[in-house]
Amino acid sequence: MINYYSFGRILITLIIAMGMKIAPIPPALAPYNPDWVLLVLIYWSLAAPERVGIFHAWSFGILTDVLTGRLFGQYALAYSLVIYLCLNLHKRLRQFPILQQALFIFFCLLLSQLLLFFIKNIKQTAQMDPSIWLSVIVGTVFWPLVYTVLRFARLAKPIETD
Repeated sequence: MINYYSFGRILITLIIAMGMKIAPIPPALAPYNPDWVLLVLIYWSLAAPERVGIFHAWSFGILTDVLTGRLFGQYALAYSLVIYLCLNLHKRLRQFPILQQALFIFFCLLLSQLLLFFIKNIKQTAQMDPSIWLSVIVGTVFWPLVYTVLRFARLAKPIETD
């Protein structure tokens, strides 16, 4: 089997996900915006664990912290922990049907949101907002689409020039 993907494709998809994370959306729709960067990191850590690992999760977590203006390191910690779990289970998860993978994605996104909440709660007292579930559920629902689009991007042949 020929692997056509390179780190350039991975980087482009992560940059697009970063753009979707910080894209301006109406405040009423903000709770429905899933963590696109984490979804893309999860996909690449399952599809190409030799290329995307905890260092990449930490790096893109730091970039997400900077771009969103959040406490420095909170996304880095959440992303690293989730990608660590994905890397430990990637051989098993790749064998699961897409719906069972979506259940795992649900728990990964929920873990990330809970970590972000607890870090926010350390900084200042915060109430758990029920909208925390919305981004997790929307991310889980979008997982089959993310999986399909990124799989197409991973397996597409490069354009040959003469």
